Amino acid sequence: MSSVVEGPRAVVWDLVAAVTPFDEREAADRRWMLDWIESDAPLFRTEKPATPPEHLAVYAALVDEDSHSVMLVDHVKAKAWLMPGGHVDPDEDPRQTIVRELDEELRIAPSFHPLTGSAPLFLTVTQTRGAHSHTDVTLWFVFQADRRTPITPDPAEFSAVRWFELDRETGWAAEQFDPQMARFVAKLSQTLDRVTAGS
Repeated sequence: MSSVVEGPRAVVWDLVAAVTPFDEREAADRRWMLDWIESDAPLFRTEKPATPPEHLAVYAALVDEDSHSVMLVDHVKAKAWLMPGGHVDPDEDPRQTIVRELDEELRIAPSFHPLTGSAPLFLTVTQTRGAHSHTDVTLWFVFQADRRTPITPDPAEFSAVRWFELDRETGWAAEQFDPQMARFVAKLSQTLDRVTAGS
């Protein structure tokens, strides 16, 4: 833990510091995030839709290993296929945030994936699209899931829910998915493959 930060800020610092970067982009985002956390800048959104303009968010990657697929939601406001998730409330532990969001948005309570535990696998610093554009500083958590499990999506948030194969031939077009989705899938697939090869 950094001796520069304390309390909820230290919790976030520890989560970010524990991520092993996949590529140069993630390494740069990780350095930026650690500096941001150690500064006096606010970390949490305090007012909708985008105050402060840079704030913490979380994603949940629901992975069904048997079908090598991930669940995405057709987000009403973003008009794109994204992972369920949301903004971290002031002083909230991001691990509690993502569990809360899954319950609120999909009425499910999956377990963190044993590969990662409750640590994020991936992190990004991304400018959002559309009105009220801002910077989401996002921690991507991985959960163990079964695509046969009933899901009840919040219709105010999502117009559809769908499972996508991780190795889909058509790729992950930035205009249709999160712009960092291809990089995340590459890191997740590499992690899953490494464990499979070692077992």
